[in-house]
Amino acid sequence: MPSKIRQSSISDAKYIHKIINDFARKDEMLPRALNEIYENIRDFIVFEEDGIIKGVCALHILWEDLAEIRSFAVVAEYQRQGIGKKLLIKSLKDASSLGIKKVFALTYRPDFFKNLGFKDTDKAKLPQKIWGDCLKCHKFPECDEHAVIITL
Repeated sequence: MPSKIRQSSISDAKYIHKIINDFARKDEMLPRALNEIYENIRDFIVFEEDGIIKGVCALHILWEDLAEIRSFAVVAEYQRQGIGKKLLIKSLKDASSLGIKKVFALTYRPDFFKNLGFKDTDKAKLPQKIWGDCLKCHKFPECDEHAVIITL
C-alpha cells in the first residue's frame, strides 16, 4: 500500500492521541486530551503508509488571517524520511486555500521550520495564541518554545 497524506477520521483519534502524548511525556509538545482530539479532528491530517499512521499535523484556525501548526509529530522510528516536511507543506497549502495569510508554530525545532520558509517571531505578536492555549500551559509564562511564522 503506498504512502499518503489524508484528512484524519474519527477512527484515527486514539492513535493521534497516543502519538501526541508520547511526545508530551518527553516534554516535547503539549499533551492533548482525547476529547480535544475528537473535537478538533477536522484540523488533523495524517501520513499513512502500509496502514500505519507515521505522522500527524493539525492546522488550527485562530483568526481570519492567522492559523497555527500544532500537534505536529512524526513517530520517532520514521523521522528523517521527509514525512514531516510533506505534512507541513500540505498544511500550508490547505491554509492558503482557506485564505489564511499567516501561519505560525511554537516549536523546539525552529530550524526545521526555517528550512521551509518560516522566520522567527515574537510570541507577544501572537495574542490569540497567548490568551488561548498558552494560559493553560504548565510552562506559562516561562515558555521555552520558539515562535516561528510564515506569510503565505
